[in-house]
Amino acid sequence: MGQKVNPVVFRLPVRRDWRSRWFADSKNFSKFLLDDYKIRRFIKTKLKYVSIARIDIERSGDKVRVKLATPRPGVIIGVKGKELDKLTDELKALTHSDIIVDVQEIKRPDLVAQLVAENVAMQIERRIAFRRALKKVVQSAMSFGAKGIRVRCSGRLGGAEIARTEEQKEGCVPLHTLRANIDYGFAEANTSAGKIGIKCWLFNQKEEVFSRKKSDK
Repeated sequence: MGQKVNPVVFRLPVRRDWRSRWFADSKNFSKFLLDDYKIRRFIKTKLKYVSIARIDIERSGDKVRVKLATPRPGVIIGVKGKELDKLTDELKALTHSDIIVDVQEIKRPDLVAQLVAENVAMQIERRIAFRRALKKVVQSAMSFGAKGIRVRCSGRLGGAEIARTEEQKEGCVPLHTLRANIDYGFAEANTSAGKIGIKCWLFNQKEEVFSRKKSDK
């Protein structure tokens, strides 16, 4: 058995924050947890081709604030906000809660691991060679200033009878350095031969050097 750690969960106390930020007693916890799952599944299904990198959910009283991070905010908002209002109404009907949807723009999608993984999955579904797709996203991320990137594909690659794993790596990806800003993304490509899993690790910044100031005596 392999021992794998999600890089986002691994860095929660240091560099990451929870993607659902609320507190509930034992009476409402299960309901809120189920509502969060419904919201995420509905948004991922409805906005599959809009490239949603992150869904954050915050609760304050009876209000639920859903924050969507995407490189294409105009598609979600629509003309005069009609599409955003429609999405808000559908979420309200789904969860029976007061929903507020905020859309945030991602200016450099090539440096977001989730978007990179979904990009590779989309190319594989369009029958583009997986090696070509991997090489393209790796070169693109490095050209935009990433310190390192590793992309791994697993499954029946190219329609082969036996599943295997292929990956491309460039630069430095320190997975066990908690101060390193490692972004992680996962996506699945549905092909005629079966599902192909894509994992992406992206190192965006240099390691931070923490220094303690000595008090003058």
